Order: sequence, then structure tokens, then C-alpha cells
Amino acid sequence: MKIVLVAAVLLIDPDGRVLLAQRPQGKSLAGLWEFPGGKVETGETPEAALIRELHEELGIETWQSCLAPMAFASHSYDDFHLLMPLFACRKWDGIVQPREGQGLAWVRAEKLADYPMPPADIPLIPQIRMWL
Repeated sequence: MKIVLVAAVLLIDPDGRVLLAQRPQGKSLAGLWEFPGGKVETGETPEAALIRELHEELGIETWQSCLAPMAFASHSYDDFHLLMPLFACRKWDGIVQPREGQGLAWVRAEKLADYPMPPADIPLIPQIRMWL
């Protein structure tokens, strides 16, 4: 089974809320809410992928020193296995904007389960609640 490496980030605002992005129509798992991030390209570190993805998807800049490893997901879908390190980030420059037509929501940790998420993300919720 093919392994797909995706990096995700828990962006945490000064009020302790985290950012969720809604997968746009036309993508797999459209309409579900997830932590921002994306595929790690060949030769790229997960941290570099997040820095790139945050700029492309949300118009913000951050740095490797501001990305703290927090948890990871390992989940088998029908046609691939997802391995997803999750980083926490509290510091970035710029204003979060949906650059790819995705919905965005700032959510308190205790409300994360109210948002339908991909199967790989759901087991991360209890860890996030403990961490925040």
C-alpha cells in the first residue's frame, strides 16, 4: 500500500482557539474540516512543507523554529496509508485568509468534535484537548 506523508499544523490564536479548514468541493473528502497543511514533496521536510502550504493556502508566513511537534496520525484509507505529523504553531506573520476557496473556522478545543473531520484527524482531538 502506498504511504502518503502529509504535514498538518495546529495554528493556535492568542485566545487559545485552533484553525480548521474545510476541504473544498472537488477534492476528496470535500466538506470535511481538517487542520491546515498538505503533502510533503520529495526532498522536503514536514516543516518546510508546512511553511510552504501555510503561505500558499492561508497567506501567512511562519518559521521552522515556531513549529513544535505535537502528535501524529497513521490511518489506512482504501487506496493509501496516511502518515501525518501534527505540529503546533502560535507565531506567524500576516492575516489568515482562505486563498483556495476553503472555509475557515477558529474553534475551541472542546468544540472540535462538533466539526465533521476526515477519519485520520479524529483520533487527534483528545490529544489536542489535553495539550490545550
